[in-house]
Amino acid sequence: MKDEKKYRNQFIILIGLIVTVFIICGGIVIYVDPFFHYHAPLEGFPYVVDNQLSQNPGMAKNMKYEGCIIGSSMTVNFDTDDFKELLDVDTIKLSYSGAYPKDDYNILSIVFDKNTNARKNSDVKAVFFAMDIPTMTADTETTKYPLPEYLYDNNYLNDVKYLLNKDVLLQYIMRPMIQGQGSDLSEIYASWWTPDYYNIQWVMHNYDEPEYVDEETAADALLPQTKENLEVNILPFVENNPNTQFYFFFPPYSILYWHNVMQENTLSATFSQYQYVAERLLEYDNVHLFYFQTMPETLDLNNYADYTHYKPDINRFMVKCFSDGNYEIHSLDEMESELNKMWDMIDSFDFNELLNKEW
Repeated sequence: MKDEKKYRNQFIILIGLIVTVFIICGGIVIYVDPFFHYHAPLEGFPYVVDNQLSQNPGMAKNMKYEGCIIGSSMTVNFDTDDFKELLDVDTIKLSYSGAYPKDDYNILSIVFDKNTNARKNSDVKAVFFAMDIPTMTADTETTKYPLPEYLYDNNYLNDVKYLLNKDVLLQYIMRPMIQGQGSDLSEIYASWWTPDYYNIQWVMHNYDEPEYVDEETAADALLPQTKENLEVNILPFVENNPNTQFYFFFPPYSILYWHNVMQENTLSATFSQYQYVAERLLEYDNVHLFYFQTMPETLDLNNYADYTHYKPDINRFMVKCFSDGNYEIHSLDEMESELNKMWDMIDSFDFNELLNKEW
């Protein structure tokens, strides 16, 4: 009996120690909160911000900001200091690389949730939104990557996946404490490419030309899904927040992107998408629409690291345009004019010379 009592006491002590460790670990995570799930950042802690899926919802909910950057990797090289300097808007970057419209919907739902801590006493002045036409045919409920739902919902019971997460403790609390260096929030998520990667040799060396498709896609074939994504995932935020200015922009993909479109035989359908999206967005007084694809820089692949991703200098230039109105589209006639200009650029570009050269 003595042995049984001894072992029982030891077992109880062991369970108590385990529970205590769990409580301590969970308490540390709650206090530091590296994913900003419960509160704003602690002053002075060197937070590492490099996980879009896990950290964006907390930043959207608990950080103070007047504007937010929404969209795919076309937005990751924005520097939020530029928005403060040129637009006088304190802006936060909420990018999702490869974002589908549903990804934009998920994060904007948090941004415009009036019950979140940071948004109770202030409204969002501006949303800067990268409108990637290729993603507008995605399913309206599909996200690019599976989400850690426990960081997106309001169910605290499933937060154990966050509170007792080894990677959270080691990589996002202990490591930055030891190294004493966190992320510069103005530059988070920036692409890993250094200036040396933005050159035509690198682009062409890594370029994989799509196979040519014989059958042309009908001009209106992509419009039904584009319409659904607009009406389900994007336009409700514009309509329900008339005091917020939405800066939608078509990112300046390189001229090589348009070669892909021609190879896939979707040029007419793609142009129809651009025209349709512009038509719908221009219906709203709180929308500013920018078409950057006719920039002369898109013809020079030395401005790119691949056929779509441009150097950070172009990101700063776009912020200047948001400020001064350069490249802004005010009417459907202007949009049609820009698409005609785009067609002329495609038609006059010597793709054969580019593709047949040894790189």
